[in-house]
Amino acid sequence: MSTERSGVLLIDKPEGITSHDVVGKVRRLYNTRRVGHTGTLDPMATGLLVILIGRAAKAAEYLTVKNKTYRAVLRLGITTDTEDVTGQILDTSGDIPSKEQVIDAAKSFEGDILQTPPMYSALKVGGQKLVDLARRGVEIERKPRPVTIHSLSCEPLENDDYALTVTCSAGTYIRTLCADIGKKLGCGGAMAALRRAETGEFSLADSVTLQQLEAMDEEARYALLRPIESLFGDLPAVNLPAFYEKLCRSGCEIYQKKIGVNFPLEARIRLCDTKGQFFALGEVREYPDGLAIKPLKQFDI
Repeated sequence: MSTERSGVLLIDKPEGITSHDVVGKVRRLYNTRRVGHTGTLDPMATGLLVILIGRAAKAAEYLTVKNKTYRAVLRLGITTDTEDVTGQILDTSGDIPSKEQVIDAAKSFEGDILQTPPMYSALKVGGQKLVDLARRGVEIERKPRPVTIHSLSCEPLENDDYALTVTCSAGTYIRTLCADIGKKLGCGGAMAALRRAETGEFSLADSVTLQQLEAMDEEARYALLRPIESLFGDLPAVNLPAFYEKLCRSGCEIYQKKIGVNFPLEARIRLCDTKGQFFALGEVREYPDGLAIKPLKQFDI
């Protein structure tokens, strides 16, 4: 069993640095190369960045797609090539619709919609990031993708700005949402600010800033780490008897009928020892003798 300090760290990312910059600082502060994160924030964006440290970094490929909540500022009357205010202005308009029209237009995007990914994004097409192509002046056709806006509130601010609070499926571009609202209104729109408030079960309210982290001593920093299991808190847990735990740790599938459980095919399971301590992620698969839980990844080694 590994003694490496591992866990999940919630960081409030400041404006002006990349998510990779945050990873670099965390590597230095926790003295480990094994650091990752669960979702990039652009340099202009702030808010919740879920950092994976040590053995937790092994979880990245198995994390299910989580809903996210953002607070954004929509600026009307401006259209840019990046769909936010950092880009080149393509068009402006002084013909701004009424508050009621803006709110109605914004609310119309709730539900299942199709969204075309922006050229200025990290999405890869043919092995190349769209943003790299865009910076070379190349624009390619992008297919609209289905996303879900679970809820959207819109409130007026000063001038032609509006505050948006959006809960959406992963893969939603808030910049594109702002641009699409502006397009529907006929005056154009761009994102003027973005702050991520929630990712799945994790909340910005529980995060720390990099400045706070740097001011702490080593023990205080490690005390902030949440258990790896918290990444899979929405999955059912199974406490394995010692014999089956040993088989599982050896990579063997565990037939559900042998341990008295009955989860559906492809279900993900938190596998725990006899004391209820999480040690592996499993998945239900079909075998000749029935459904069995196959261990995917162990997290205490």
